[in-house]
Amino acid sequence: MKKLSARRRHPLAALVVLLFALAATGGLYAAFAPAGEAKADPEKSSQSLAIEEGKKLYAVGCSSCHGAGGQGSSDGPSLVGVGAAAVDFQVGTGRMPAQQPGAQVPKKKKIYSQDQINQLAAYVASLGSGPAQPAKHQYDPSGADVAKGGQLFRTNCAQCHNFTGEGGALTHGKSAPNLDNVEPKHIYEAMQTGPQNMPHFPDTVLSVKDKKDIVAYVHTVNSDKSETPGGFKLGGLGPVVEGLFAWIFGLGALIAVAVWVAARTAKAKKS
Repeated sequence: MKKLSARRRHPLAALVVLLFALAATGGLYAAFAPAGEAKADPEKSSQSLAIEEGKKLYAVGCSSCHGAGGQGSSDGPSLVGVGAAAVDFQVGTGRMPAQQPGAQVPKKKKIYSQDQINQLAAYVASLGSGPAQPAKHQYDPSGADVAKGGQLFRTNCAQCHNFTGEGGALTHGKSAPNLDNVEPKHIYEAMQTGPQNMPHFPDTVLSVKDKKDIVAYVHTVNSDKSETPGGFKLGGLGPVVEGLFAWIFGLGALIAVAVWVAARTAKAKKS
């Protein structure tokens, strides 16, 4: 007993007991802790990494106009709440970064890879909730109802884009772009987000299926323009050209008829 008491009074006794307790606690936790808690979530780690990389890209290419935290400035709108789909559309079509301000930013060659665009989208999405990038099954035109899509397109889109998607001029230097050779994903995202002058169509207005049908219709009418079985298609040149044609030839024909009637009348009076 005296020997045991002497060991208890040893200066290192408390440290040995503490180390033993910590080792036992760690071993028990490792043995009984759930696997999900013991291991880091790889998906969450990947998302965090994408946000960090996107933040770096944003600081270099976007912050000068949209603000350091996406709050917007006099040169660019706020990006809080626009969502990943808006970033994928604007950057994926080359509209952003913009070369210069104007009534409308045109489509141009993109400067970021798709991986970089995804990183930018992840960062902007972290600033506030908004439309997410669509999955392929949402915009893939295969298996969609093209006839229904045409009906929806003529009801909601043809006023600006022409009923075959040729596009046309709007007011104050704006325009509805031609939809030929536009990726199905970008058409879907444009309906989701309403870029620039376009209204947006959330799922409460146009369902996922409705959007897919519209994408299929646009894809179909622009898939092969080399063949026009019905001859030169009506509405194929856009509303401005067609309107000019109507004014020149239609009005010209009316003037010719008026001149002919006046000449006949004058000749009749002389005789």
